[in-house]
Parts: sequence; C-alpha cells; structure tokens
Amino acid sequence: MILFDTDICIEILRGNKRVLERRKETDEIIAISFMSVAELYYGAECSRDRSKNIRIVEEFLFTVQVVHTDLAILRAFGELKGQLRKQEILLPDADVLIAATALTKCSRLVTGNLK
Repeated sequence: MILFDTDICIEILRGNKRVLERRKETDEIIAISFMSVAELYYGAECSRDRSKNIRIVEEFLFTVQVVHTDLAILRAFGELKGQLRKQEILLPDADVLIAATALTKCSRLVTGNLK
C-alpha cells in the first residue's frame, strides 16, 4: 500500500497529467491518511467554489483507501516527533502524523515535500 501525501492528492485533484500518469503505473493500493482528508476538506472550504470542490474531494475519496488513526500510528507520531525535536527539527503535527501513518501502515510515502 502506498500513502499519498496531501500535496500529491491536490495535484491529482488539479488534474496534473504527470502525477495522474504515475498513479496509473502502480498496481499497489493507493491510500491517504485521515489527516490528508481533513486538509483536503479544509482547502475546499476555503476555496472560491466551495460546493464544487467539496464534491471533487468526495469523489476522489471513493478512489483511495483512507487510513484511520489507531494507537500504533499515535505511538509512532510521538516517537517521530520526539526524535525530530531532539534534532531541533520542527515540523507541523499534520506532516508528522502523515509520516507516522506511512511508517506504520504503508510501504512508502509519496510526497512532493522536501522537508
């Protein structure tokens, strides 16, 4: 199972041909974190065409598997956030939760973020 980060989901929703082609190249299950779902809904709520974008998000959600939180993910979040803090690396909790989800449940994380 491959976990797509929120930025990759947004590129798919925008119709980025390169990202759409890469998505078609895999036979693996495509998943997204519950946190990405929240971020996608937030983005739709803040957009100019709220109703249309909420509909687009909901249609997209039928094409992926949503990974919900559990204790293993939350423990991985705590460990990862603690390790990052010791290295004086500060990342938003949402990014760390998505990374913890990938570490716990998926074979890899696909993201455009370089941090």
